[in-house]
Amino acid sequence: MTLPIHVVLPALLGHLASRSSAVLVAPPGAGKTTAVAPALLDQSWCTGEVLLLSPRRIAARAAAERMAALAGEPVGRTYGYATRMDSRRSAQTRVTVVTEGIFVARIQADPELAGISAVLFDEVHERSLDSDFGLALALDAQAGLRPDLRLVAMSATLDGARFARLLDDAPVVESEGRSHPLDLRHLGRTAEQRIEDGMARAIRTALADTDGGVLAFLPGVGEIERTAERLEGLGSDIVLHRLHGSLEPAQQRAAIAPDPEGRRKLVLATAIAETSLTLDGISTVVDSGLARRPRYDRAAGMTRLVTERASQAAVTQRAGRAARQRPGVAYRLWEAAATAGLPRFDPPEILEADLSALVLDCARWGVTDPTTLRWLDPPSAAAVSEAKARLAMLEAIDADGRPTPHGAVIASLPLPPRLGHMLVRAGERGLAQVAAEVAVLLGERGLGGQDADLELRHRRWRSERGQRAEAGRRMAQRWAKLVPAAPPAERDPQALATCVALAFPDRVARRRDATGEHWASVGGRGFRLDPTSPLASAEWLAVAETQGAASGARILSAAALDLATIESLFGDRIAVRRDVAFDPATGAISAVRARALGALRLSSGPDSAASAAEIEAALLEGVRNHGLALLPWGDDAAALRARARFAAEMGGIDDPLSDAVLIDRLDEWLPPLLTGKRRLDAIGGGVLVQALEALAGWDAMQAVRRLAPARFESPAGSTHAIDYGAEGGPRVELRPQALFGLARHPTVAGGAVPLVLSLTSPAGRPIQTTRDLPGFWAGSWAAVAKEMRGRYPRHPWPDDPASASATLRTKNADARAREGR
Repeated sequence: MTLPIHVVLPALLGHLASRSSAVLVAPPGAGKTTAVAPALLDQSWCTGEVLLLSPRRIAARAAAERMAALAGEPVGRTYGYATRMDSRRSAQTRVTVVTEGIFVARIQADPELAGISAVLFDEVHERSLDSDFGLALALDAQAGLRPDLRLVAMSATLDGARFARLLDDAPVVESEGRSHPLDLRHLGRTAEQRIEDGMARAIRTALADTDGGVLAFLPGVGEIERTAERLEGLGSDIVLHRLHGSLEPAQQRAAIAPDPEGRRKLVLATAIAETSLTLDGISTVVDSGLARRPRYDRAAGMTRLVTERASQAAVTQRAGRAARQRPGVAYRLWEAAATAGLPRFDPPEILEADLSALVLDCARWGVTDPTTLRWLDPPSAAAVSEAKARLAMLEAIDADGRPTPHGAVIASLPLPPRLGHMLVRAGERGLAQVAAEVAVLLGERGLGGQDADLELRHRRWRSERGQRAEAGRRMAQRWAKLVPAAPPAERDPQALATCVALAFPDRVARRRDATGEHWASVGGRGFRLDPTSPLASAEWLAVAETQGAASGARILSAAALDLATIESLFGDRIAVRRDVAFDPATGAISAVRARALGALRLSSGPDSAASAAEIEAALLEGVRNHGLALLPWGDDAAALRARARFAAEMGGIDDPLSDAVLIDRLDEWLPPLLTGKRRLDAIGGGVLVQALEALAGWDAMQAVRRLAPARFESPAGSTHAIDYGAEGGPRVELRPQALFGLARHPTVAGGAVPLVLSLTSPAGRPIQTTRDLPGFWAGSWAAVAKEMRGRYPRHPWPDDPASASATLRTKNADARAREGR
């Protein structure tokens, strides 16, 4: 069978005969995945094995099986494959299709790639982290160790120029695609309509309007199952398949191959079917326009799955599935105009992923700064720094960024750093097999079901008999043998939870409420759990997987943990600290002695041994956080602050005792007043005044005394406090007799502001307020005096107070005083 790729194969082979690298751009359907590798085998330079990198396990297996079928051989002879869960190859194998992660592990173990003549990077436009990293390592090996190694970057997009520059200006070979006419039909979907309802309706429309097989793209397994429920009763001539990574290989093969009974196929798939796979019999696509992708939340230190709009490149790939073998139709659940608003491409994973594994693998490669390798898009400095901090927590790298012996062991394992660390440390406790099984459960969604309780999933998986379950158990056995291990421990009900806690110490969590819905973690993050889960009754959880926002991520998988196990695992990290807290309601402090693991308090109780310094610091922070109003200012201190404020206004200067100044300079003036105190109200008013005067300084206080004297001295010799906080201006309260003989109104602020005189009767009752004393004497005084003479006849009420003698005595007392003289 002639494919479009066969037209350009001579040009590609010609370039590889004289060059070590090339870029092949071939649209979907051109045949690059299954035609290029076999064409290399008879080249004179190709004396060894060809590795073909595939982004997904299902695609790797399908590609090997397709090449073997075209050669009339069983898979595993000339053409084989190797994935994490499965492998079919032999000593005769010349072409091995491997997943990108398998290749990274292989080149790390053998940087020279002995026996390998060429490495083909298929679907490089998908920009997975393993693909970018594998290409960077291959380029490094080619430059330093294997100049004869052929590297071919194969892309389905026209972005070949960037890859060509990365591969030392490699030649670019472009192939025409093989495509049939494609009819795009946009159905739209309202915001309130559930995706399963919209997809089920669109699929029924597609089945009614077209005659071929239908491939429907949904974001995840949950949406696939709910859509399948809504499609019951389609008829015996239609067979429904699911296609996602959690299925058994036999089920995946059935979804790809023609139906043996000739029935019409309906395949509900995730994005796994976007590229690298040709599904026989499919001529119609129904696209939800959504995709579920991992996104690393650096603030939370967690990778979470998010459902988002698919990119323009992705929806184009999806639609193209319909026209691979015959004219096709693609139904889209959005309006045609909305396509332009979709992101053009999916972002490269290296710009969004957790880089812990990448940084450790680079360190193992001998590169402490990953940016020195050759990347299409180099990793950010912030992401590398964050990854190094996590690796340091796992004891995987030293202060110089080089792998520790423990880190070297972790890096040699086919596991992410957290799970590798778990396997090694669990092995030391005799739990290597349990840890390996935990690693499989966390890496293979769907084994043992979807329950959040990992213990329950683990028990179910052990009793499952499917091909995928058996493959998982074999893989766990292989992994358990990869690390030095103590003899298996006796049956420990906390074994699985122990392993999870070793992998994710920052996610050990404690229940925060009676329902078990809200949890707090060692790392300071909040988690949520379905209150109906059996785990909700546990006090402690070892949390493995979460999904959602960092502030309240939903727990996807966890195991119940007990405090004794936590203390056994992390005793060296448990800190005993004293928390001296301030209570703004009482102005006092409470001292608590707490044992804490990270942000989690394990236990606490009253602490009578809190030091004076701790108490003083708590009181100080209490005022800083809750405000100056908590201090027992008293009349004198409040009056001083009012005088300073008035003097600042009159003198055009900054207020030396304003709230802003007092808070800003709190550490200067307040600590001496707190010595020996456990409550703020124990501070004396007198010492507060002294502290304020000292803080203001001599010059400022001189200005305050000059512009805002504290008291007014009357002609009668009495002194009276001036209220600078009074409404209407500085106010003095006194009897008019104290002002007799005063012809000018008293002032402050150097004569600029008249005092408000609040005049009272001998009994202290108000009789008049004035800002113009001479005017009062000459005006309303006569009426006031007439009334007051009748009420207070023993006191003087002269007709001309401006010329009378000031006195606070009665008339008889004044007479006796004169006689005594």
